[in-house]
Amino acid sequence: MFWDRMAGIYDLYQVVERKVNDEAAAICASYLHEDDTVLECACGTGIMTRVLAPACGRLIATDYSRRMLRRCWEKVRGQANVTLRYADITAIRCRDSCFDAAVAANVIHLLDDPDRALDELRRVVKPGGLLLIPTYVAQENARATAVTTVFRAMGTQFPRQFSRESYRQFFEDRGIAAEYRMVRGLVPCCVAVIRVEK
Repeated sequence: MFWDRMAGIYDLYQVVERKVNDEAAAICASYLHEDDTVLECACGTGIMTRVLAPACGRLIATDYSRRMLRRCWEKVRGQANVTLRYADITAIRCRDSCFDAAVAANVIHLLDDPDRALDELRRVVKPGGLLLIPTYVAQENARATAVTTVFRAMGTQFPRQFSRESYRQFFEDRGIAAEYRMVRGLVPCCVAVIRVEK
């Protein structure tokens, strides 16, 4: 699997994007409460996980790559409130309405079926809870587009790419109301904050 192969070098890219990722993680953490039970999908190597964990009561961090999960464990093994699980964001094995919030960072643009993932995220979050969905907006400027070209050359598949406006439109087309928080950087990130209604 591509993401298993990327696990060992993924954090090298994060050195370049550290400010963006740290700020996006801090934005997500700011919406959490100390007694929240939170689901993180596509946790990767734990870049967000290490920031989210201290902000909530319990964090279930998941990924579809076992090697990414092993790298994540290296960052969070001292956090007693974190559980790591192998999971598919489009088929979450949890009962309905069991989380106060869910975070799915930088994954929506990589999915063949983002609607199924959004349906699953909304299903497992309690009514009135939050979905926090930070996504790189690689079509925001020429530098970001160049970075995407490098990742394509390495084998990354991007079924879709977003600018800030097309990311907003993505949710509007699905009838999903969101607040948006923009993070500037080499590849900017737009955090969609969605209140779950059932």
